[in-house]
Amino acid sequence: MGLAVLENQVGILCVICMVLLLPTLCTSHDIFTYSSRASYYGGRNSLGGTPRGACGFGEFGKTVNDGFVTGVSKLYRNGTGCGACYKVRCTSSQYCSDGGVNVVVTDYSEGDKTDFILSSRAFTRLAHPGSKGAKELFGRGVIDVEYRRVPCRYPGYNVMFKVHEKSKYPNYLAIMVIYAAGINDITAVQLCQKDCKQWRSMRKAFGAVWEMSNPVPSGSIKLRFQVHGNKWVESKKDLPALWKVGAAYDSNIQL
Repeated sequence: MGLAVLENQVGILCVICMVLLLPTLCTSHDIFTYSSRASYYGGRNSLGGTPRGACGFGEFGKTVNDGFVTGVSKLYRNGTGCGACYKVRCTSSQYCSDGGVNVVVTDYSEGDKTDFILSSRAFTRLAHPGSKGAKELFGRGVIDVEYRRVPCRYPGYNVMFKVHEKSKYPNYLAIMVIYAAGINDITAVQLCQKDCKQWRSMRKAFGAVWEMSNPVPSGSIKLRFQVHGNKWVESKKDLPALWKVGAAYDSNIQL
């Protein structure tokens, strides 16, 4: 009887240990879903990509995420992939870091069978810090990587809608959605006047830029965004009646 009790206690202790250790075991190694190749653009010390990238982000596309950004090819998805975040880790060198780098898609770029054309800052992060690895990776130019989609994180920021520089008040309005956290592809944008009797669809101009020409609603404008699963998320703050070209407005929401 005493032996049976002891065995039962040992069994319970093993279960407790497994429960305690399982989260550690699961989080100690990132699970990467896809294999590909990556290269870089710009000089070794440059921040990000081109200021007039295919997503339409402008300077935001160079500096967002501290310049850890990337151009992509098949992941661009006709602009739907703009703003998506990925964790990328190189696998082709002893100098590759275990953690890799989190990057934001801000441009379309293609190279020699590559899915990622990283900013030089992001490319550097693929190597072990403080080692000769970065120099070795830059010398290779193109390296093997593995990657997976991850949530975007923008602490302290709500989703914002920025009025694109090509907008012309009050006859032509183009906007970009920036600081969209989590894993959400924006597949449609609609707007209406403050009384909101009817939602009207904006047309995708290119990349992450949505547009509407005459007649643009007058007065303050409500916006809503369609994300995966055909879910609509409505901004809690309106675009002001006297919107300004180049200005970014807080939506007071996250998707």
